[in-house]
Amino acid sequence: MNEQQRQNLYVYNGGLLTKGRVRRIVELAGYDIQIGTPEEGALVGVWGQSPTAPRGEAMAAIKGAPILRIEDSFLRSVRLGRDGDPPIGLNIDNRGVHFDPKTRSDLEIILTENPLDNTALLNRARAGIETLKSGHLSKYNTFDPAIPAPEPGYVLVIDQTRKDASIKASGADSNTFREMLFYAQTEHPTAQIIIKTHPETMVGHREGYFKQKDASERISFSDPNISPWALMDGAIAVYTVSSQMGFEAIMAGHKPVVFGQPFYMGWGLTDDRSPLQRRQRVLTRAQLFAGAMILYPTWYDPFHDRLCSFEEAVATLSVAATAWRDDYAGWVAADMRMWKRKPLQQFFGKPKPVTFAEGKKAKTKADKNGRRLMRWANAPGDDAILVEDGFIRSRGLGANLVAPLSLVLDDTGIYYDATRPSLLEDLIDAAAKLDENALARAEALIERITDARLSKYNVATKPLPDLPKGRRVLVPGQVADDASIRLGTSEVSDNLTLLEITRKANPAAVIIYKPHPDVEAGLRPGKVPNAAELADVVLTSADPIDAIDAVDDVWTMTSLLGFEALLRGKKVTCLGTPFYAGWGLTDDRAIPVARRVARVSLPALVHAALIDYPRYRDPVTGLPCPVEVIVDRIENNDLPKLGMFNRSLAKLQGVFASYAYLWR
Repeated sequence: MNEQQRQNLYVYNGGLLTKGRVRRIVELAGYDIQIGTPEEGALVGVWGQSPTAPRGEAMAAIKGAPILRIEDSFLRSVRLGRDGDPPIGLNIDNRGVHFDPKTRSDLEIILTENPLDNTALLNRARAGIETLKSGHLSKYNTFDPAIPAPEPGYVLVIDQTRKDASIKASGADSNTFREMLFYAQTEHPTAQIIIKTHPETMVGHREGYFKQKDASERISFSDPNISPWALMDGAIAVYTVSSQMGFEAIMAGHKPVVFGQPFYMGWGLTDDRSPLQRRQRVLTRAQLFAGAMILYPTWYDPFHDRLCSFEEAVATLSVAATAWRDDYAGWVAADMRMWKRKPLQQFFGKPKPVTFAEGKKAKTKADKNGRRLMRWANAPGDDAILVEDGFIRSRGLGANLVAPLSLVLDDTGIYYDATRPSLLEDLIDAAAKLDENALARAEALIERITDARLSKYNVATKPLPDLPKGRRVLVPGQVADDASIRLGTSEVSDNLTLLEITRKANPAAVIIYKPHPDVEAGLRPGKVPNAAELADVVLTSADPIDAIDAVDDVWTMTSLLGFEALLRGKKVTCLGTPFYAGWGLTDDRAIPVARRVARVSLPALVHAALIDYPRYRDPVTGLPCPVEVIVDRIENNDLPKLGMFNRSLAKLQGVFASYAYLWR
C-alpha cells in the first residue's frame, strides 16, 4: 500500500497503541494508528472479538465507520503470546473475523469466490503443508517432536480454553464439549480416547473444558510435550469444536468431526455436526491451505522489518522452534575456552542460560539437572552433543576470536569425521528426496552466496596477481593438525603430499597453491617451505573466491574450499573424504565411505549443509534466523565491530602461537 492509499485506523485497545510487533505489522499493512474520534473515511480497529472490542464497535456505530478486525495468524510464535512472544503474522480482516460464522469474513470470501486454481499457488500450498508437517509447526510450538506419541489407534479429542471467542461465535458451550466426548466414545466403542489440552491450559493461563476427573480407563490426556502432528499421525479419528487443530488435522489427512462452525468447516473436508448452509463449495486441502495460509494472513519479517511471504515467515518460525526445542531443557557446556562462552550463551542460552563446567563435573552437572551436555567437536569425550562452527561462519577468522554467526549441533557425530556417521550425513541422504520448493530455495541460496562472493570467513584480502595461462588447478592448503585431516584422510594427509600428487597427476597444468589463512597468520601449523618448487603460483592473502573463479579445477584433501568451488560450478577432486564427497558431485580418489550411497544434486547438498544443519543467529536482532539473513548481514557488512579486546588478544595469539591449545 503506497502513501496515497494509507488509511487512518482509530483504536481503543492498549495492545494496538503500544509500540510493539502488532502495531508495526498493522502500520506496514498500510494503516496509521490514531486515537480519538474517527473522521470521515477512517476505520476503527478492534482485536477480534476480545473484551475490548465493544469499545471500538460502539464508536464505529456512532460515527458510521467501517471496522477492521485484527487477530493472530494461524502460525503465531514459539511460546504463547501471554508469555511474551510476539506474532510473526496477523489476520487483518475488513469484513469480520474468521471464526465468527455470523459474518462472511475476508477469508470466507477468498474460500468462496477466489478460483484457487493457480498452479503455482497450489504448489506453494502443497509444499507449505509438507513443511509444517515435517517441521512440526503449529500455531504455538513449545513441544518436542522427539517425544513419541502413544501407540496408534486412538481417537483424538481436542479441548479448548473456556469462553474462547470462537466457541461463543459457533453457538457452542460446555455442553457441546460433553456431547463431543460422548460421540467420540460411542462412534468408536473399542478405541482409547486421548484428550489434547490447549497450550494455555497446560501452563495455567486459562481453564479448559475437560479436567483430570474426566479421565478413565478409556480416556486419558496427552503429554503436553508431544507434537500435535505426531498425535494426529496415530489417531483414527479427530473430534473438535472449533480448534485450529481441526484445520491441521485436515492437513494431516483426517476428515475431522466438527461440532462448531470454524473457518475450515463446510468445504467438504470435515464431518460437520452443525452445518453452515451457505458454504456449499468443495475444496481440496491445497485450496483451503492456500486461502487460509498464503492469501489471507499478513506475514512479518523481523530481521528486515518488512512484510513478507508465507514461506519467509515459516522459515523464521522454523528456526525459532528448532532453537527452542534444542535448548528448552538447558545446556551444560564442557571444557569451553573463555572466549567461546559468550557466543555459546547467545546461541543456546534461552530459555535457560548455559552453564559451564570442566572435566567429569560437566557430565555430573548435566545429569543432576536434567540438562543436555555439549562439547566442542575436537574435545575428547563421546558423552555429549558436539558443537562446531558452521560453513558460513563470520567476517573474520575464528583464530582471531571473531564470534561465529553459525554453529552446528550434532548428536550423531560431526561433519568432518568420516570414520562414523553424522547428522549431516543423514540430512544429505534424506535430501535426495526433497521437494521442488525446497530445492528452489537452495538454488536461490546458491545464487545469493555466489553473487555476494561469500566464503566461510569473508576476510579482507589482496587482489590476485596475474596468473599464467593454461588449465589452472587450485590446491588449498589446510591446517596440519586440523581434525578433518586426522579423521577425513588416509593416504594423503598433509599439504606437501597433496601438492606432490596434484603436480604428478596434472603435469601440464598451472598449479596454484593457496595456504590456509590461519597458517599464513602464524596461528596454526601447516606451512610448506618448498611450496614454490611444486606450485607455479603461491597465493598469499588471497580471496578464496577470486582464486576459485580463476581456476578450472580444485584438488583438495578435505578443505571447505572444495565445497565453495562446487557452488561455483568447478570440478572438484577429493583426496580425502570431506562431507561433500561420496555423493556423486566430486571426483573421489580416497577410500570411499560405504555409508554414502545416495546420489544427490548440488541444491540438495546445499539444503542439507547450509539450511538444515547449522543454527544461525542474527547479530542485529539477536534472534535465531534463517541462513538468508546471515547472507544479507555479511554482504551488507551489517555486523558488530570487533572490540579492542578481540584485536589485542588476537595479536597476543600470534606471539604465543605455539601455545594455541590454550584458546582452541
